[in-house]
Amino acid sequence: MIPTNPDLECRDLIKDFDTFRAVDHIRFDVPKGSFFSILGPSGCGKTTLLRMIAGFQTPSSGDLLIKGRSMIGVPPNKRPVSMVFQHLALFPTMNIGDNVGFGLRQRGVSRSEIKTRVSKVLERVGLPNVAERRVDQLSGGQKQRVAIARCMVLEPDVLLLDEPLGALDLKLREHMKVELKALQAAFDTTFVYITHDQSEALVMSDNIAVMNNGRFEQIGTPHDVYNAPETAFVAGFVGDANKITARVSSAKDGVLTLSADGESDIRVAAQNSGFHVGQLLQVYLRPEAIELLPNGAEADKASNVSHGIVDAVLFNGANSMVTVKAEGGVLWKVALPQTGGFSSLQKGDAIRTRWHPAQARCYQAAEG
Repeated sequence: MIPTNPDLECRDLIKDFDTFRAVDHIRFDVPKGSFFSILGPSGCGKTTLLRMIAGFQTPSSGDLLIKGRSMIGVPPNKRPVSMVFQHLALFPTMNIGDNVGFGLRQRGVSRSEIKTRVSKVLERVGLPNVAERRVDQLSGGQKQRVAIARCMVLEPDVLLLDEPLGALDLKLREHMKVELKALQAAFDTTFVYITHDQSEALVMSDNIAVMNNGRFEQIGTPHDVYNAPETAFVAGFVGDANKITARVSSAKDGVLTLSADGESDIRVAAQNSGFHVGQLLQVYLRPEAIELLPNGAEADKASNVSHGIVDAVLFNGANSMVTVKAEGGVLWKVALPQTGGFSSLQKGDAIRTRWHPAQARCYQAAEG
């Protein structure tokens, strides 16, 4: 469904560099006041797409509209957008107030109005009374907020963010995810955010576009992208997953029975009615979808149950990642909370695993 009066519209955007196509028929809309992330691996075309929105690159074909107005041929400084870069690009020789007011000075705004607007925007990002400080007197998180304030003081219709958390340490990055989402809601401005970090996109976004080889593989809510990936690439790129190749041996009542090398037959829900007997499939299963069964516990007949041996236990704070070697030799990764009653598991322990057919996702695999 196309949003009513979206802030940003991209219509079949293409960007070619000689014989290489970096962006291939990209089409999407971003509703006003939403947080839209473009998620993909390095080299997938997401930065090129963002630079076309900003006006730093010219599309080879297609159209790009902001507030219903085509931006083709409009220079960057005439577009109602601002951009936060990964390395922030703050001027070390200017104090914070001058950094934030730089764009206003370029536009010829009066000194008194600049002072008023800078003061207001610094207060909104939670940094009152820092206008006279130097850049090197601020923490990494404070510098991030200054960079956003410098953009938001210009009152853009769309704020573009080019992996702005990439240079931060892990703990600060986790904190800034929450802060960025709160700032976006406070300003009620459309954010378009690019990242290769799935956790950033999942935590902050209203909608995510997963990009691969210049194309969008899926656009959806974080819940849909994680729990209902539409392609094998999305299933493998977003979140962790067990992956096995198996062939359909029977299909009955919406359930496929699959035969996998080194594993007894498994049952999966047939999300795609087009799958047929003999077809080779890729099966993806989240580690958190697999349960470990206590000794003596009975499993329901609908679930896939197998015996195995613990191959490794990797402690990860609140969770452990347990690798179980099933009877047929398949290695299953199981995400295990520390409170699950299996905290004493060790390599070599015999265990049973269980998972429901509806929790697996299947995609056509290439023969050979």
